Amino acid sequence: MNWYLLDWSQISAVAVPLGVFLVTFICGLMVRAVLFRRLTAWSEKTTSQLDDIIIGAIKTPFIIWALMLGLYLAVDVSHLPERPAGMIATALSVLGMASVVLVLSNIFGRSVAAYGEKMQTAMPVTSLTQSVGRILIIGVGALMILNRLGISITPILATLGVGGLAVALALQDTLANLFAGFYVSVARQIKVGDYIKLESGQEGYVTDINWRTTHIRMPTNNTILIPNAKLIQSIVTNYCMPSKDLVVTVEAGVHYKSDLEKVERVTCEVAQEVMKEVVGGVPAFEPVVRYHTFGDSQVGFTVAMKGREFSDQAGIKHEFIKRLHKRYAKEGIIIPYPIRAINTSQENPIFK
Repeated sequence: MNWYLLDWSQISAVAVPLGVFLVTFICGLMVRAVLFRRLTAWSEKTTSQLDDIIIGAIKTPFIIWALMLGLYLAVDVSHLPERPAGMIATALSVLGMASVVLVLSNIFGRSVAAYGEKMQTAMPVTSLTQSVGRILIIGVGALMILNRLGISITPILATLGVGGLAVALALQDTLANLFAGFYVSVARQIKVGDYIKLESGQEGYVTDINWRTTHIRMPTNNTILIPNAKLIQSIVTNYCMPSKDLVVTVEAGVHYKSDLEKVERVTCEVAQEVMKEVVGGVPAFEPVVRYHTFGDSQVGFTVAMKGREFSDQAGIKHEFIKRLHKRYAKEGIIIPYPIRAINTSQENPIFK
């Protein structure tokens, strides 16, 4: 049939729904442009990051919602049979629910990433906990969608229960790492940001705990990936528990003819300067000097200072040794070279 032989009713049956769809969609885009421009300007004036997260999460789905609204109104004004119209309406509602679930999942993930430091006291913030939170949101949304479609979830759960046994047997190592990751995250004995040392000797900052491995960034800026199951079986030294600050010790020694009272006073003065002036030092901490050894060539002692965290000790030691060496030279305090004296008079004359 040629197009010019079509009557007006046939043309309007297609043109009107199409026009309603296009007008609705274009209006939706215009509303989106104006709305988000104003929302963005408003969010820039606030100190909270939550409004930025929500705006960013719904900006792209808003286009999908405009398309859905246009399609819904187009179907509403069309003369489609009841069954196809009902199927389209059901599909649109399912798509709408799925988009809302994804938006909520994104908001949760971005909020955890943005407020991670503040949320550490309430929940552990790792890739594992973020993924679990998103999976829970998506799982609840999937159940709602299945219910909307009229699908009973009881048989599905029964099938998953039977199949879960086979999956558990096939993925023993994976599940062991997964549950070990849960344990590490919930126990809070090892957290993201902690400086730890493994019994095998590797050490560094914990940067993430995911479903399989724990990531440790070494001082050389390399990353160690250790399976979670092995981590909980290892002997681990956590330099951030019970607190991040730690005692920084430096071994030193002076000549036997030195005035030990003077040495102690001068050393404490230098250590106090370092505590107050070097980044990472704890100004309120009183340094301690303890003599402990009559060595071969010196009286040995230990100087105890305090750093805010593990990475600060290198800078504290570096600056303390420089300043102490300079101050000892000024005060006439001698740091002796290693000397070993041999008393030949005690030898047996036979060997002379």
